[in-house]
Amino acid sequence: MLNKNEVLCHERYFGDLPGIEVGHRFYSRAEMVAVGLHKLLLKRIDYIGKPYVKSEYNGYTFPLAAAIVMSGQYEDDFGNREEIVYTGEGEKDIPGKKRQFRDQVMRCGNLALKNNKKQSVPVRVIRGHKCDDSYSKKVYIYDGLYKVKVTGYWDEKGVSGFKVFKYRLKRLRGQDNLTSQNQVHFVRGKVSRVQQELPGYECHIYMLLDRFLRCLCARTYQMVKKINASLFLIFIILLWLQQASFKYINSIKVAKNVSIPPDAPGCNCRGKCTNPRSCSCAQLNGGDFPYVSRDGGRLFEAKDVVFECGPNCGCGPECVNRTSQQGLKYQLEVYRTKEKGWAVRSLDFIPSGAPVCEYVGILRKNDELEDISENDYIFEIDCWHTMKGIGGRERRLGDVSLPMSNLVDEVDERTLESEPEPEFCIDASSFGNVARFINHSCDPNLFVQCILSSHHDVRLARIVLFAADDIPRMQELTYDYNYAIDSVIGPDGKTKQLPCFCGTSECRKRLY
Repeated sequence: MLNKNEVLCHERYFGDLPGIEVGHRFYSRAEMVAVGLHKLLLKRIDYIGKPYVKSEYNGYTFPLAAAIVMSGQYEDDFGNREEIVYTGEGEKDIPGKKRQFRDQVMRCGNLALKNNKKQSVPVRVIRGHKCDDSYSKKVYIYDGLYKVKVTGYWDEKGVSGFKVFKYRLKRLRGQDNLTSQNQVHFVRGKVSRVQQELPGYECHIYMLLDRFLRCLCARTYQMVKKINASLFLIFIILLWLQQASFKYINSIKVAKNVSIPPDAPGCNCRGKCTNPRSCSCAQLNGGDFPYVSRDGGRLFEAKDVVFECGPNCGCGPECVNRTSQQGLKYQLEVYRTKEKGWAVRSLDFIPSGAPVCEYVGILRKNDELEDISENDYIFEIDCWHTMKGIGGRERRLGDVSLPMSNLVDEVDERTLESEPEPEFCIDASSFGNVARFINHSCDPNLFVQCILSSHHDVRLARIVLFAADDIPRMQELTYDYNYAIDSVIGPDGKTKQLPCFCGTSECRKRLY
């Protein structure tokens, strides 16, 4: 492409590049070379070795670094996304175990980063991750501009015992957030406005189609093929979603024949709930808050049911006991797999105990569903049955006492125990959110948590998926569907079977 003059940028530039936003993804190093984000195919540090042609850099000392890649190949790299410690390049056993085998030397890219620090020149940071669905088995995500801190350069003995150079970089303020709320990605494109500004995917489909056709007219076919392949894939996917009569929604829709109970009494806390002894909602959870105030709120342990603060509570929306009500906190991507159909992964690291998403759809009565065996998007609200271990369901660790007086229509405990199956479900076949695309696994990294916030009727509990473990970026999100084997009966009265393709060591070979 370089020889044929088919790259967008031949020169190297400092700072942001037009059209490449924070969060933009590339599926090979070659793609970054083609657009000029990082011009060196095999080096971690892209630097300019001779004086820059632009007048604004007259008098600067070169070399200067324009971009760096962090891809986990250097054993001494570490950091979070706002501040990182970056290891210099060179003197690593690339063909072998990728370990340092001699001291690094202050030259080329290493010297360039040192000069960036002295002259306060920002550098573009790209992070690489494993990605099985990429043709290169890697994905590279642009995180924005960082500066080497004033005290952010030193050398030390590395993990392998040889000298390495270290650079502490801090992300510049005023850039797009690395973790955007209410953002779901489809394949390689960003659906950034669909949740709050658009009623459904139909509008977004036509917007994407319009963009695609304008690009087609403005460029040659080859340029469209190279630059807008992702846009075309998004269009095809969203068109399929429209034909399937599916609309994306953010909150539960309630069927006309389902009555929601009145709001439960709330606590008298102000601002944020901090004292579990005086907070009535904390008392419902066994005398303490179910969440810890870390990373935006994390569930301490899985419980039979979690009582969150609701509409009648005196605390505000930032209260830790409203953690699951605060919307999506992590960027999620819906993508296509070979054997399991649609799947979901996170573009961000998710700590254990963090809420990932709520299962959203239409709240219905189970006995009014038609062809339930053909609907793969039904989630039965079996909170009560789980609490009592009915039907062989596994009990949770965190037991709580349920205020039965708050149950709608004064349903007593004996009536609930006599019900062999849950009365209500969430149907996400036509209306739903990202949760409907999350696959089953016999060894999942998410777990299901029933939550009561506005009312205390367990039959109508909210269903929220939480991280069971620390989940690295780009790992598929899964939870256990918990089907009993031979429990699904088809319209012909015969038992249906569906193989499981989770591929884990705990795989039961069948979903049901």
